[in-house]
Amino acid sequence: MIARPEGGPRVVVGVDDSAGARCALSWAIGEARLRRLPLLVAHAAPLPPHVSAAGQLGCGITDALRGSGAELIARLLAEVCDGPPDGVDMTALALVGEPGATLVRLAGDDDILVVGHGSRGPFSRLLRPSVRLHCARRARATLVCVRPPTFDALLESLTARDASPAQMPDRSRFRRLGRRLRLPR
Repeated sequence: MIARPEGGPRVVVGVDDSAGARCALSWAIGEARLRRLPLLVAHAAPLPPHVSAAGQLGCGITDALRGSGAELIARLLAEVCDGPPDGVDMTALALVGEPGATLVRLAGDDDILVVGHGSRGPFSRLLRPSVRLHCARRARATLVCVRPPTFDALLESLTARDASPAQMPDRSRFRRLGRRLRLPR
């Protein structure tokens, strides 16, 4: 458990390289800034099955996983808010372990746990269990699942900026494109 300043609540956000994680990180930064709470950004990488089965933990695999996790956190922070957020006391952790169990251990009773909400198929869930569902079943903290914006919402935000009604593109063409690409609505 990471020590908290004065034992108070904090915002804990789990990140990976997905659109849902980027939205969750953005929301968590805003919430930490709004409530003036410390922010803990955590990335947990599971051990590959062949490494844990062979018992080869001393061969630098864990250090490599932590290093790539730290690079991922730095890259996400650069993409979302151009580096460490201003006005927020932030700690970043790159850990090795199952992501859902690690986030549940990190978040205490009075914390806000933020995770992204992705859309995956049943076969993908067999290979990698859902972190969101694991946290929903086992976390004692307040859980917030942040969904990435839909294709139509992104389209409207892009076309609504500085466009007069005469200059607006035909939205039906973009909706057909979204359906053809099988993007979520």
